Amino acid sequence: MSAGHDDRTDVSGQAWQAALEWLFARQRFGVHPGLGRVQALLARLGDPQASFRTVLVGGTNGKGSTAATLAATLRARGVRAGLFTSPHLTHFTERFVVDGQELPEEVVAAALARVRPEAEAVGASFFEIVTALGALLFAESGVQVAVMEVGLGGRLDATNALDPVLSVVTNVGLDHTEFLGSTPQAIAAEKAGILRDGRPAVVGVGGDVEAIFAATGADLWRLDDHLLGIRLLGWEGAQVTLRGPDGPVTLHTPLLGAHGARNAALAALAALRLDLPAQAVARGVAAAQWPGRLEVLPWRGGRLLLDGAHNPDGAQALAAALRDLGVGRLPLVFGAAGDKDIGAVASALRDSVSEVILTRAVLSPRAAEPASLAGLFAGVPVTVTDSPAAALAALADRAAPLALVCGSLYLLGEVRPLLLGEAAGHRERWQ
Repeated sequence: MSAGHDDRTDVSGQAWQAALEWLFARQRFGVHPGLGRVQALLARLGDPQASFRTVLVGGTNGKGSTAATLAATLRARGVRAGLFTSPHLTHFTERFVVDGQELPEEVVAAALARVRPEAEAVGASFFEIVTALGALLFAESGVQVAVMEVGLGGRLDATNALDPVLSVVTNVGLDHTEFLGSTPQAIAAEKAGILRDGRPAVVGVGGDVEAIFAATGADLWRLDDHLLGIRLLGWEGAQVTLRGPDGPVTLHTPLLGAHGARNAALAALAALRLDLPAQAVARGVAAAQWPGRLEVLPWRGGRLLLDGAHNPDGAQALAAALRDLGVGRLPLVFGAAGDKDIGAVASALRDSVSEVILTRAVLSPRAAEPASLAGLFAGVPVTVTDSPAAALAALADRAAPLALVCGSLYLLGEVRPLLLGEAAGHRERWQ
């Protein structure tokens, strides 16, 4: 993924900055589930989504890495693929990728200028605007297939205004319960809303919620019915074997952990459902990258492991991956949004860490105050800092060969530029 420049003025100038100020200000209006506004907005833009095929990718965790892997398989086949993801880590243009490259600021700015008056006319929310913007950008970029990551839930998410030829759901866990419901069954019903009667779907779910997805009438493939085996390869990723239409397909994914291997397998199964040949699927899976999710970066002669685990299921998957990698207790830099189940996240990680450096994403008003989290890590040494830069300075004093940074994706979005020497953002992050 190339570096974006959404907070610089050297390319797009003041018009770009003003457009982003207008758009980011709309985050404060909150989340308003429903398809009416985004459908009206797309219609006013000429229904750009009609010019390409859409794949929707939903799920509680892993949908970003699954979507990115699927897009990589399409590119390996020579298909001009668009990848729409959210949230971005650091730069707004990360959300709009065509053939593996972020679209340039000037292209995004020009499209946003056309979307703005139509969005204001229908009262569209931040994410509805971003979804419609993505559809317009992909249409104008000549995308053949757009892989669209669902933002929240599924049934009433703005991306569901697009009509998918294939739907993918990674898993179901408890997150965003204030919008989606407080039980796995309620959340599953929302996520199953991206499936279409009679159309292909691939799901990584099972157990008590499987029947909810079957009831949609979709032509359903379950990952566990096609997954022949996973062999973890430590820091090299994993080998995955699937039952394909023409026999077993063996793949190598660089994604770490058993959950990363399952996400790669799900993406590969989705690619096979799109009739991509096994050779292209293997090339794409091997080439896929997804920053901020068990991402290893060099730092001060050692390594930092960055992961966006921000809910209990994600934290449990991270802890399992650390065990599988043979990692002992290690220092943790941690910060989280205050509206998450931080106690359960901390509980899942506590046995994996030797000490905790608490911090917060300074650009996120949703971030929990670091000092308020200290009691969640009882029995572990805790240091409280007020910014990612201060947290990294404290970590530098430990000279640890390997350390972990996790919690809010907004936190990772502020840490990565410090590690990579890139320009950082300066706008508030709500979504």
